[in-house]
Amino acid sequence: MNKLNLLLVVLMFSCNTRENNQQIISSTDDLDITDENQVMLIWSDEFEVDGPPSSEKWFLETVPPNNGSWWNEEDQYYTNRRENSIVEDGVLKIIALREDYENKKYTSARMTTQNLFEFTYGEVHVRAKLPQGQGTWPAIWMLGNTIDTLGWPECGEIDIMEHGNKDPGLVSSAVHLPNENGDHYYTSGEQKIENESSEFHVYKLKWSSSQIVFFVDDVKHHAFYPNSDMPFWKPFFLILNVAMGGHFTDNNIDPDFISATMEIDYIRVYQ
Repeated sequence: MNKLNLLLVVLMFSCNTRENNQQIISSTDDLDITDENQVMLIWSDEFEVDGPPSSEKWFLETVPPNNGSWWNEEDQYYTNRRENSIVEDGVLKIIALREDYENKKYTSARMTTQNLFEFTYGEVHVRAKLPQGQGTWPAIWMLGNTIDTLGWPECGEIDIMEHGNKDPGLVSSAVHLPNENGDHYYTSGEQKIENESSEFHVYKLKWSSSQIVFFVDDVKHHAFYPNSDMPFWKPFFLILNVAMGGHFTDNNIDPDFISATMEIDYIRVYQ
């Protein structure tokens, strides 16, 4: 074999080896995510620009939907003021404050991607540091985009992370939907984490046509297996908020509460 033929053989072997390695790295079987052939980042917010949250990615809800009140007997009023939501030093801050505002005793923010970004199936990764204080109810969650036409729970709800109903550090995830009679039905799971308010943790959702699975720092704590009759095959949108009080916290707010902040380092959606 001459030198030219030997070089061609070496190059062909090298190319085949790289292609095989790429197939292993990009395999969705290894990632256990969706039925798609490729996994890619389809949307994210890295919160790199100081100032208000991006209006191209987020809508700040300020109008109470429930006859002039927020749901779940919550005690806050959501605003679009920088006092309650701001991007600083590479993180989004949702700030709950003790103040009299619009006949409420607290203010905070609720941000949604409704009509701006909606998707079906994939992974959601959120790196967050939770607010501290009894009575705070931080949530990272999703609603079906049929909420305005079908209502809740018919639209479906996926709660990636909630905190505040039990011991500090006990975070939970849930799936809400109607049962066969149209009544509200849900399943949930939880796990205890350390330093939930002083350190960042990654809250993760894996959502496909066959399963909805929840993790904190890659530790799984809940799984749900939907079927085609359930509302989880349609587009959903993202929601970030910090409520105060409400039935999730047994309406128990620390009387000395002044303020608390949920910090989001990033939120990323993959398919």
